[in-house]
Amino acid sequence: METLLAILLIWGAIPASSSPSATRPGHVVVVHHPEATETYTPRADTVGRMMARGLTSLRQDRNWWQARVRPGETIGIRIHSAPGRTGGTRPEVVEALVERLLEDGQAPSGIVVWDRHLRSLRQAGYLDWEQRYGIRVAGARESGYDENIWYESSLIGTLTWGDLEFGSEGESIGRRSHVTRLLTEEIDHIINVSPLLHHNLAGVNGSLMGLALASVDNTLRFRSDGTSLAVAVPEIIAMPEIGDRILLNVTDALLAQYQGQERTRLQDTVVLNELRLSTDPLALDVLSLLDLTRLREAHGILPAMVPRNLYRNAALLQLGIGDPDRILLERLDEPGSSP
Repeated sequence: METLLAILLIWGAIPASSSPSATRPGHVVVVHHPEATETYTPRADTVGRMMARGLTSLRQDRNWWQARVRPGETIGIRIHSAPGRTGGTRPEVVEALVERLLEDGQAPSGIVVWDRHLRSLRQAGYLDWEQRYGIRVAGARESGYDENIWYESSLIGTLTWGDLEFGSEGESIGRRSHVTRLLTEEIDHIINVSPLLHHNLAGVNGSLMGLALASVDNTLRFRSDGTSLAVAVPEIIAMPEIGDRILLNVTDALLAQYQGQERTRLQDTVVLNELRLSTDPLALDVLSLLDLTRLREAHGILPAMVPRNLYRNAALLQLGIGDPDRILLERLDEPGSSP
């Protein structure tokens, strides 16, 4: 438990619960239902009710969407589909969001479910949703990258097919990560939905890292180096084309996989049966990091990864609350669950 204690000593301790104030940085709504899953498979009806209750509590009133989303604007639901239906963002969680948006008056044409690659969205079964709901399903890479908007780093990347500068020559080639046209031309607001999934360098493949690396090209240079990742992820999220568009973040904590990264490993998975909602991506990731560190240590996986710099950098850039003692947890236990 030494690693977990180190985190708590640096950041403070998490309060067990507190009554909510207005939606603000650090306010996290946690909805738990003991029967949200069955043999690692989400129960769609139960997840739908959990999402509805969480949104109602977080939003405070039904005008929450309308106050932030103007008529004609597009909401992009960013998911993590590469690990598949079980290990990645579960379709039942995304479906609950889509249905609530439609119920609240968002036009189907104004909803995009997206991730880095269309291929993984297809394999996870999302492409059928275009006919089912009339929404769009899109890959950031397939939509192309904006030649005028980028994140620049002195670290030169190895470009791959699909990167905007692939095949180009020049001294500056490989230093820029261009933002997907989905965000610069189509999507006005982002709902960021991430599974509770361990990552070797970031600790958790969560709201911050997942959105950052899905939004830009030329990311191989950050994926293999923890120091570079800790700098790049917060700075990418801080770009106005990305961070300023975040409407809501959801941690799909129905299952918690504490080892394996993008490979689904049910043998390294614990059922939590929770959904966590917040406007604060950093607060959600800090909670996820503590959960995964605890689970890894409980299963004898040492040393556990504690990438403090990524989350400290995010806090310095005012991307949210990184101090667990300042996170306001609002716990909602559905009928049949124990508090």
